[in-house]
Amino acid sequence: MLNTLNRRLLKLIVAAVAASALSLPAVAADEFITVQSTTSTKNSGLLDHILPIFEAQTGIEVRVVAVGTGQALKNARNGDGDVLLVHARPAEEKFVAEGFGVERFDLMYNDFIIVGPQTDPAGVSGMTDTIAALKKIADSESIFASRGDDSGTHKKEVRLWAAAGVDAAASSGQWYRETGSGMGATLNTGVGMGAYVMTDRATWIAFRNKSDFAVHVQGDKRLFNQYGVILVSPKKHAHIKVEAGQKFIDWLRSDEGQAAIADFSIRGMQLFYPNAD
Repeated sequence: MLNTLNRRLLKLIVAAVAASALSLPAVAADEFITVQSTTSTKNSGLLDHILPIFEAQTGIEVRVVAVGTGQALKNARNGDGDVLLVHARPAEEKFVAEGFGVERFDLMYNDFIIVGPQTDPAGVSGMTDTIAALKKIADSESIFASRGDDSGTHKKEVRLWAAAGVDAAASSGQWYRETGSGMGATLNTGVGMGAYVMTDRATWIAFRNKSDFAVHVQGDKRLFNQYGVILVSPKKHAHIKVEAGQKFIDWLRSDEGQAAIADFSIRGMQLFYPNAD
């Protein structure tokens, strides 16, 4: 009697497993894509929020390499990724123009801000003119911590220093400190030395070690931070997973993907604003 019952239970379990398998997306069990992405999408928690939704619907695993935008572009040029998700539009457009990317699409945006200690040694708190604020920081030789890593944030910062007429790199190791690190590590360094730091707002909101730091400079249109997404070209690298990579890009740009981006918040604050259209 017991053996018969066990056999019936086993049949029910096998049937349930088979039914579940039939309901899964029709993709290979080991199908995955590699996304070369900037650190802010990972460190902020955005990817942890949206990727499970995509993976559950498609069965495609997304493996993320989170580095600075400059390194992500280099990795993608070498074929070490199927999709590129970064935030340095001129560099992205050059990537596509040189044949390494199929097409670039706007995906979402937020903005950059300059944070620093409450003491505000350069007296820039409340300013909305980034150029004027950077000049005050340089003139007062207040400590400024830069990523110095060719990331999207660093590229933007370099352009802003140039617009302010300041050769910050000439003061490297003095008031201008280059960390060569990601955004979170640079913020930690900045807090430790009481330095001003330019950061994307999403990483700042997610950052927990704020100490007495506050946002001092914001609201300048020059601090706009656009993110783009690109499929790496199979003409350059034949192994690129075009179908799965394009499926991911299409989902990110769809109403559902854009809603998932908009829904991501920390302590009631939205971190990214979708603008794929």
